[in-house]
Amino acid sequence: MFDRLAGCMERRQPEANTCRSVLLHFALTSNNQPVTCLRQVVSAQTAHLSPEAKASLPRHVAIIMDGNGRWARQRHLPRIEGHRAGAESARIVIRTAGELGIKYLTLYAFSVENWNRPKDEVDALMKYLVHYLKSETPELNKNNVRLEIIGQTYRLPEVVQEHLKKSIATLSKNNGLTLIMALSYGGRTEIVEAARSIAQQVKMGELDPADITEQVFAQHLYTRNIPDPDLLIRTSGEMRISNFLLWQISYAELLVTPTLWPDFRKAQFYAALEEYNRRHRRFGGL
Repeated sequence: MFDRLAGCMERRQPEANTCRSVLLHFALTSNNQPVTCLRQVVSAQTAHLSPEAKASLPRHVAIIMDGNGRWARQRHLPRIEGHRAGAESARIVIRTAGELGIKYLTLYAFSVENWNRPKDEVDALMKYLVHYLKSETPELNKNNVRLEIIGQTYRLPEVVQEHLKKSIATLSKNNGLTLIMALSYGGRTEIVEAARSIAQQVKMGELDPADITEQVFAQHLYTRNIPDPDLLIRTSGEMRISNFLLWQISYAELLVTPTLWPDFRKAQFYAALEEYNRRHRRFGGL
């Protein structure tokens, strides 16, 4: 969304009708070295969602919104223009997810690593985040969207924290889509903080180490009240998870598309949901 998002009109790439999304597979070569194999699995655009896909929607979709900078560079524009264009993609995907009845949507908006970017870009992103909250909260409210934030929010500028609190309060009584924004978020940081919290409980005598289960551990994560993602989408074609929801995506279906985030709109989202419908989720079974 802001490292990875931001608002302009929808654009269509010249190759928009080609089959462009890819699924990452892992295999082993004859010398037992891992190799990455790519297979085309889903067309870039789907105009309508099939009844079958509508009947098997994921409960929770998580998205790594990547490619804003490259989108801007391809058009010889400042990076912030890519973030603005990415915000329009976020707006469309949020609205579409709510209309379909998807219950949870997590957007990777700003990672802990993003603090290492140039200060002027980070400052611009924080200002844009405030602008986004001001402009979008009324529409989110109209569309019955609830807002939650995960990450080290205390690291955000105070003005951002205040606007986040206002938006969360305004949307708190809604019961449609729950939008989760990952801000100043890192999966490893989340796990370390959970371990530290559990260790403190053990030290205080409030928890026996023998009673620490996966369920107990999960209750110390930022997402303690949120179900794990069923589908993880990454845009821009990068084959990595980028420290996102490391615990929670253990059994998520992964879908990587070369489409840059500002070009990822309703048709591309439909295509991802169609591919999800074709998956057989075994959870380690047959």
